[in-house]
Amino acid sequence: MNQRTSQINVRTNGRRLYDITSEVTRWAADSGLSTGLLTLYIQHTSASLLINENYDSDVLVDMESFFARLVPDGDSLFIHTVEGPDDMPAHVRTALTQTNLSIPLIEGRAALGQWQGIFLYEHRLVASNRRVILHLIGE
Repeated sequence: MNQRTSQINVRTNGRRLYDITSEVTRWAADSGLSTGLLTLYIQHTSASLLINENYDSDVLVDMESFFARLVPDGDSLFIHTVEGPDDMPAHVRTALTQTNLSIPLIEGRAALGQWQGIFLYEHRLVASNRRVILHLIGE
């Protein structure tokens, strides 16, 4: 078994889904491995990772509309507001989504479905620098 690691830095510009598919799949393809498991891990508590449709951008708009209804900014339920009214909602959004993803590597390629993309989901309204760790184990 061989292992490879890397990091993707994503400068976000506020709340939305950022497509990181091409960076991740390019790195996996260039790894020199043909079969294995690719793990992505985000090192933050107010952003997350998702695999979702990357064909129709309305899906991304609808995802944000859903989360805005589910976890509204400034909800009086929350007492943790140190960094503003979007602070605690960002933590809840992260808890409801994922901080890591596992994707099979088959024939040197990340085995994503036809319409699947990999997204960093920024939950804060402010710009941030986000780190995603990539780890590939295989042969």
